[in-house]
Amino acid sequence: MDRILVLYLFWMNILTFIVFWLDKWKAVHGKWRIRVSVLLGLSFFGGALGGLCAMYLFRHKTQKVCFKIGLPVMLIAQIILLIYIKAAVIV
Repeated sequence: MDRILVLYLFWMNILTFIVFWLDKWKAVHGKWRIRVSVLLGLSFFGGALGGLCAMYLFRHKTQKVCFKIGLPVMLIAQIILLIYIKAAVIV
């Protein structure tokens, strides 16, 4: 179970990071953008760390409140959930 969860979170964060980068690239080059709901959805479903890293590394969406506050809150919630799952497996 732990291995599957770690692999899921690893790949979800990589995917989220890449999608944030792609959206930044599209913004710079005047292309059609990726929806905010997709960026937030990927972050919500396990990619908050990847989204947060990409957000600050690429300086993308840093002024948007839903990202500036939402991603750290999602990351904290995901960490708490991981701790809870880990504790439930031990008991």
